[in-house]
Amino acid sequence: MSMWGEYLRVTAAELEQALRDPEWALDYVETVTDAEEESEPEPAVARRYGTYKAWDLLRFLLARAEFPVNVIHGEEPFAEDEDWGYGPPAYLRPERVRTAAKALRALDYTRLTEGVDPAELTAAEVYPLDWEEPGVLEWGRPWYEGLVEYVTAAARADDALLVWTD
Repeated sequence: MSMWGEYLRVTAAELEQALRDPEWALDYVETVTDAEEESEPEPAVARRYGTYKAWDLLRFLLARAEFPVNVIHGEEPFAEDEDWGYGPPAYLRPERVRTAAKALRALDYTRLTEGVDPAELTAAEVYPLDWEEPGVLEWGRPWYEGLVEYVTAAARADDALLVWTD
C-alpha cells in the first residue's frame, strides 16, 4: 500500500463547516475527487491535489530548508478521532497558505535540492526508501512544481487547505 500526500482547497466558509463537521469534510473530499477524476485539472485550477509518494521527500527537503509553513502535514489538526488514511487530517488557514505560497515561489526545486546527497535520504528513511539511482532527486521536481502552482492558486483565491496522507 502506498502513502500519498493529499490536499483540498476550501473557502473560509467550507473550512468552518469542515471543522464543525469532519464527516461533511470527508464527503466533500469524495465529491471533489469524483468531479475532477476524469478531467484531471492542472494544479493551478484543481480543487484537489496530490503529491503522490513524493510527500516525504518534499517534507525532508522543506525541513532542511527551514521552510516557514508545514505544507506537507498541515499545521492545525482537526477530526482527531477520524482516520483519513494515515491519521487525522490537518489544515492551513488562508493567511498561512499565503505565507506558504510566497515562500514556495521564492524557492525553486534546484535550489531546494542543492547539496543533498541521496544517502542522506536513505539514512533518514525518507519514504519511499529507494534513493540509490543516479538523478533520483529529479523524481520529486514535478510534484514540487505542481505544489507551488496549487498553493499559489489557493493563496490568490484566499482559500484554506485541508491536508492529509492517504
